[in-house]
Amino acid sequence: MKTERDSNPLLLMSGVQKRFGGVIALSGVDLEVRRGEVHALLGENGAGKSTLMKVLSGAHAADAGECRFDGAPYAPRGPVDALEQGVAMIYQELNLAPDLTVAQNVLLGREPRGTMGWVRADEVRERVGGALAALGSDELQPETLVSELGPGQRQLVEIARALVEDARLIVLDEPTSSLSQEDTRRLFEVVKRLTREGVSVIYISHFLEEVQEIADRFTVLRDGETVGAGVVSETSLEELVALMAGRSLDEFFPEVPHEAGEVILELDALSGERLPKEASLSLRRGEIMGIAGLVGAGRTELLRALFALEPVSSGQVKIKGGVSPARSPRERLDQGVGLLSEDRKGEGLALDLDLATNATLSHMDPFSSRGWIREREQRAAAQRWIDRLAIRCTGPEQRVGDLSGGNQQKAALARLLHHDVDVLLLDEPTRGVDVGAKVEVYRVIGELAAAGKAILVVSSYLPELFGICDRIAVMHRGVLGPSRAVDEWTEEEVMSEATRGVQGEVA
Repeated sequence: MKTERDSNPLLLMSGVQKRFGGVIALSGVDLEVRRGEVHALLGENGAGKSTLMKVLSGAHAADAGECRFDGAPYAPRGPVDALEQGVAMIYQELNLAPDLTVAQNVLLGREPRGTMGWVRADEVRERVGGALAALGSDELQPETLVSELGPGQRQLVEIARALVEDARLIVLDEPTSSLSQEDTRRLFEVVKRLTREGVSVIYISHFLEEVQEIADRFTVLRDGETVGAGVVSETSLEELVALMAGRSLDEFFPEVPHEAGEVILELDALSGERLPKEASLSLRRGEIMGIAGLVGAGRTELLRALFALEPVSSGQVKIKGGVSPARSPRERLDQGVGLLSEDRKGEGLALDLDLATNATLSHMDPFSSRGWIREREQRAAAQRWIDRLAIRCTGPEQRVGDLSGGNQQKAALARLLHHDVDVLLLDEPTRGVDVGAKVEVYRVIGELAAAGKAILVVSSYLPELFGICDRIAVMHRGVLGPSRAVDEWTEEEVMSEATRGVQGEVA
C-alpha cells in the first residue's frame, strides 16, 4: 500500500559526532529523510558522507548526537541489526557472489530453513519472486547466475536483497558510476517505483545532473558538518556546487589555451582479439581528443590494446612517425605512452603503499642505484607532484588507500607526469571524483595539453567530453567513427551514433 509523504520524518539524525583518534570526522551533522522521498546526500570526498552512512548502517557508533527511525530511538549494533530495523546500505562496489544464482544472492545468509535445516525452496521462490516483482524487472530470473548479469542488473539484485528484508530506507552510494545511460534510466524507474510504495532512498552521487533528475530534497556536508539542505527543484546547479566546494566554481571546465602541433600518435586499423575493430585515429601534440560511446562499446579495450595490456590481432601503432609495436606496457612507457586505468583501486594504484612509491613506481631511475632507493630524493620528487596537483594528504609517506577518491586519482595521474610521457591515455579520469577535484583534474589536463602533451580521453560523462576536448569520436560495437571538432557535435548526435553507429544501423 502506498504511503503518503508527510512532515513526520522517517529518519532524523541530529548533532551526530564521530571522532577517530585526533581526527574529527563528523561535527554535529543533521540529516532528515522523509517517507517516500529520494534524498540526495552531497559533498566532496572527505566531507563525511561515508562516515555518516556507516553510523546509519551500524558499522560505526556515533560518539554523540541523536538518531531516530520511524519515531523511535535508533542505535543499531551492526549492519545486520540495521537491516532488521529496515535500513539497507548498497555500496558502490557491489557485494555479490558471481557463481551463485540471483535467488541465492538475494537470500544469502538469511535463507528460510525448515526444522531439519533444509532450505524451504517454496518460500525462497515466493520471497525472491515478490522482491523482483516489486522492482518491475522482467529480465531478472531467480535461477540466473549473477556472473551472467550486466552491471545494471547486478545493481537490481542488491536492491532486491534489501526488499526481501522489508527495508524502508535504502542507501544508494554512487549507484550509476559503472552504469550505461540505459541502465541508469532503468535504475531511476525502479527508484521512482519504490518511492511510490513508500520506501525512502538516500542517493549519494557526484553526478549533479542525476541528482536534479531523481532527488526531491538534498543535504550537503562539508568538512564533517551540515552546510546546507533544501528542495532540489528550487536550487540551481551552481548553488549546489558552491555549497559542496565552499566556494563559487565560476569555471567548471577551466579554459586553458592550448594549440595542436604535429601528429604524435597514429592508429591504423588497430584490432584486438575481440574489440576494437580496425580502429584508426591520429592525435597531435597539444590536443585533447575524447572517445564517447556506451559501456561495452570497446573504448576501454581500445586504450588497453594501444597500451599493450591486451593483445593486438592486426593493425599498426605509430608513435612520432614510426611503427611502434610493443609486447608490454613497459615498452609503451619507454615509448612515451602512459595509461590512467578506469579501475584505480584494482590496477591503477598500490593502495597499501605510500604516496611517494605510487607516484614514482614506474620510473625510479632518478633516485636509485644498485638496487637501492634514495628515499629522501624519492619523497622530494613525490612532494613536487603533491604540490603541482594539490593532492590533499599528510605527506609523501601517507598510505594511498587512506586518501579520498579524488586524491587517489590525482596520485595515479602523478605517476604518468613523473614518467614524463608524451601521450596520456585517460580512461574515465574523473569517475568517483567529487566536484572540486573534477575541476582540478580538468585544469591539469588543460595544462598538460598547453605543455605539448597529447591526450586521449574516454568518458561516459558527455558534459566532460564537451567541456574539455578539442575533438570527439564515437565508438559503437567496437567500431570507432570519424572524429569531429567538438563544436560540430551535439549531445543528441553523439548518443545517436553511440546507439546506432555511423551508418544508422540498429544496435
